Amino acid sequence: MSETETVTLSRADYDALIARQEELEDLLAAREADDGSRIPHEVFLKIMDGDNPVAAWRAFRGMTLRALAERTGLANGYLSEIERGLKTGSVKALNRIAQALDTRIDTLMD
Repeated sequence: MSETETVTLSRADYDALIARQEELEDLLAAREADDGSRIPHEVFLKIMDGDNPVAAWRAFRGMTLRALAERTGLANGYLSEIERGLKTGSVKALNRIAQALDTRIDTLMD
């Protein structure tokens, strides 16, 4: 296509194209501004339903408890106790979990 060629669109198609471009620009701006503290809607709903934040994030990331244990170097049992609310988890452990789940430590706190 040369620079002199033109394309004709209906006004509705043009408006839809512009609206989609603006929507994509907004999404890109939101991604660039995300500092890791944004909680996805799915995770938020699970937490509001009573799930532990670590369990909600792990499910959102599609990870098994074993996979999280391998990524963090923490024991399965310890992670299970954190997810069941039997232990709060040390700051060091929660930091490892946050890194493995690609989120911030404060999003893992009840």
